[in-house]
Amino acid sequence: MPGPAFQLSEPVLPLAFPRAEPDGGTPAAKAARLPSYLRDHRARLRDRFMQGGAAAMPDYELLELVLFRAIPRQDVKPLARRLLEAFGDFNSVVSAPPARLAEVPGIGPAVIVELKIVEAAAQRLARARVLHRPVISSWDALIDYCNTALAHRETEQVRVLYLDRKNRLIADEAQASGTVDHVPLYPREVIKRALELNASALILVHNHPSGDPTPSKADIAMTEQIRTGAGALSITLHDHLIIGRERTLSFRSEGYL
Repeated sequence: MPGPAFQLSEPVLPLAFPRAEPDGGTPAAKAARLPSYLRDHRARLRDRFMQGGAAAMPDYELLELVLFRAIPRQDVKPLARRLLEAFGDFNSVVSAPPARLAEVPGIGPAVIVELKIVEAAAQRLARARVLHRPVISSWDALIDYCNTALAHRETEQVRVLYLDRKNRLIADEAQASGTVDHVPLYPREVIKRALELNASALILVHNHPSGDPTPSKADIAMTEQIRTGAGALSITLHDHLIIGRERTLSFRSEGYL
């Protein structure tokens, strides 16, 4: 997954980003220069995370753990809370576009890079659970992957999952991105790509940033066009998944396919 490309001005709050460490600065040396209350707080959070995992921590504390690396000598709790006020929850913060993150006072390139690394790692781990495996028998893992990739996007994106004869995932490709409520998709391009990959089946996936996964008339019409065109070439459209904030809608389960 390519890294984000962005250029940002200097952060609004200069104190949020420490000056470069002198040569020879080590993590231990940096920690030693922390005020004792911050050093103890960070140590407690790390211990709780290692003992209980993320489930034992509220979103703002999990964000603090991520921010520690980007801001080594400052209390990051206020910044974590500002991020949650702006975006709602941990997942939405990590998934937010760099330009939107940069609008939050105190956020600069170092923080954005750390958040995008977490997002990329989550998507790669989720993808590894389904890649080259039969998706029909790994359906829950597939839904988790689609949710990780799309549920918190602020604009619509259509992805096509291409499957081989054994229904193993051989490619997951973003076909198009759009606005908050519309995305262009060309059935001809989807089918052409399936032929290039020698795919035997497809699963369409797209998100509804509104949070409601109910399909629109355009969603239904586009799905039927792809089903008809693919079927003429003996390519099966297994399903079309619409990812909402809280739930995922399956065209097949709902009787649209």
